[in-house]
Amino acid sequence: MNTATIPRTGLQSLMPILTIGLLFFIFGFVTWLNGALIPFLQMVCELSEIEALFIAFCFYVAYVVMALPMARILEKTGYKKGMVLGLLLIAGGCLLFVPAALSKTFAIFLLAQFVVGSGLTILQTASNPFIVHLGSHESAAARIAFMGLLNKFAGVLAPLLFTALVLGDFSNVNQLSLAAMSDADRLAQLKQMSNQLIQPYIGMAIALAVLAAGFAKINLPDIKFEDNTPADKVTGSVMQFPHLILGAAALFCYVGVEVIAGDTIGLYGSSLGLDNATSLTSYTMTAMVIGYFLGLICIPRFITQPQALAGSAALGLILTIFIMFGGNDTTAIASILWGWSGLPVLPDTVTMIALLGLANAMVWPTLWPLALDGLGKFTPQGSAVLIMGIAGGAILPLAYGGLSDLMSSQLAYVIMLPCYIFIGYYALIGHKKRAW
Repeated sequence: MNTATIPRTGLQSLMPILTIGLLFFIFGFVTWLNGALIPFLQMVCELSEIEALFIAFCFYVAYVVMALPMARILEKTGYKKGMVLGLLLIAGGCLLFVPAALSKTFAIFLLAQFVVGSGLTILQTASNPFIVHLGSHESAAARIAFMGLLNKFAGVLAPLLFTALVLGDFSNVNQLSLAAMSDADRLAQLKQMSNQLIQPYIGMAIALAVLAAGFAKINLPDIKFEDNTPADKVTGSVMQFPHLILGAAALFCYVGVEVIAGDTIGLYGSSLGLDNATSLTSYTMTAMVIGYFLGLICIPRFITQPQALAGSAALGLILTIFIMFGGNDTTAIASILWGWSGLPVLPDTVTMIALLGLANAMVWPTLWPLALDGLGKFTPQGSAVLIMGIAGGAILPLAYGGLSDLMSSQLAYVIMLPCYIFIGYYALIGHKKRAW
């Protein structure tokens, strides 16, 4: 196991942890805005379901296109300057939402999403190996789970704030209510809704620029990996590590199902005529927060990282089958789980989509340390390869959209079954492979 020369005592160790924690919060907030943005732009730009999912595609495809270039930038600039650049890129992407909203031009929205995704790519490439190497390999999943709590807590807040700030007086608007309006009333409504995006995104851009200025002044050490690569693997490329490549494939599957769970729940709820459909992603994120808490408690105290990954895959398979064949007219499951709290209950199928957050929570924290184990000097390249696996968030939701047009939105969730099967394979067998 390779280590990193990062200070671990006193304020020197606290500052890197707080810094990366803030970045993970930003990841979550910006990423899970998509769950609210997709059903919102579907209404504003009058899109089909598969067209609306291009919003997620352009966001996540940036990870594929930009992962290796951003890794090279990090090699030249160092991690701190790279983080500043990433924050500024996200701020620039937020500003692009202004002309997009004024013109209601879908292509500009997609460009803005790509720029935001590019900024997140450099932040992700820098921060994930940082956290993996802040301590022992066995406790890496717990450290990532703690960061994940910040990430998913931001994911809970983002759709709620979006719904409050952007929808405002339009909270009861959905696809069914818009379809019932006259053409003139509908166009006027959509223009008002689009203009509501401007002030929040300008505010986000300003906040990110201020954060970038603050990061530029933080005394954050760069991580330098010790070269203790296994003797038989000192030459060649990262392709010689099957557990890494299979891990990237598993990450592809995971991010795909995570995005489907978080970003399609609003579309599905809107198609059922549910009010405040843009806030439904918060249910999925809340389930993920619960999953991260369980991970912090149980790993490695009671279960190992591979066992947690295998359990996540099994739960994902069970929930997917229930989603495909569950009822849209009953709310029994939500009534049992949280009906007593006074929170709005959801149809059983929507509740199961939200509970996928619980199944998905510990996949990312367990995959990263398993896939990076033993890479030595190849760790930075391995991190870039794993980041490219985030392309699953671009491709699999689009595939879901295509299937929903062919069959139904409910049966289209079948696309998640092979994904969870492969994640289970990696947990049981794939992560152990050290030779092809």
